[in-house]
Amino acid sequence: MGILLVEDEPNIASVIKRGLAESGFEVSVASNGVNGLQMALSNNFDLIILDIMLPLMDGVQVCKNIRQHNKTVPIIMLTALDSTENVVNGLDSGADDYLAKPFKMAELAARLRTLLRRSGTENPTGNIFTINNLKVDTESKIAYRDLEPLKLTATEYRLLEYFIKNQKKVLSRIQILESVWDIDFNMGTNVVDVYVNYLRKKLEKNNGEKLIHTVFGMGYMMKESDTNENTK
Repeated sequence: MGILLVEDEPNIASVIKRGLAESGFEVSVASNGVNGLQMALSNNFDLIILDIMLPLMDGVQVCKNIRQHNKTVPIIMLTALDSTENVVNGLDSGADDYLAKPFKMAELAARLRTLLRRSGTENPTGNIFTINNLKVDTESKIAYRDLEPLKLTATEYRLLEYFIKNQKKVLSRIQILESVWDIDFNMGTNVVDVYVNYLRKKLEKNNGEKLIHTVFGMGYMMKESDTNENTK
């Protein structure tokens, strides 16, 4: 799902983008109303998240302009001004829904799924998971890195799917064995380490950023690279 987020507060935009990416959405960001309008009109987004208080052009005007060219794309307004008048103005400008700040990511994601269902563009099984330039389609059982399909064995695919569904979580070898191989932990086996190594080589084959990190003494974690000294 391609989503346009028009939000001028960098911290808020970063949190929303990261949270929605973990839910399988692909998010593009515009930091002011003029750029947001240009992006909305020049791209085919599945949904638009639009802050009301924006520089250069406010969200109400952006929404009105979008609606002159696109009557169907779902639009949800974000506002710190949750008075009845502001809500009515947002909805009258063509927005389909609104959400008052502050809000929880779970609620925003639920609102988006509802709007996408109404518009008929929601992926009904929620089968697309992404991180960095890696995408995994759990319906077709195909993974892509930088739009190139990865040649994975069945076991490597199951391991990748388990990792990407549990991004930013430390997964112990016991958890991985029980979930991917459906067997109890055996202290004498290093099958997890072997297959993690196989998978890493395929993910990083064309100099791709490392996504599966070793957490010393604990297990593994899938996340984008940073300077966390406890992982490698």
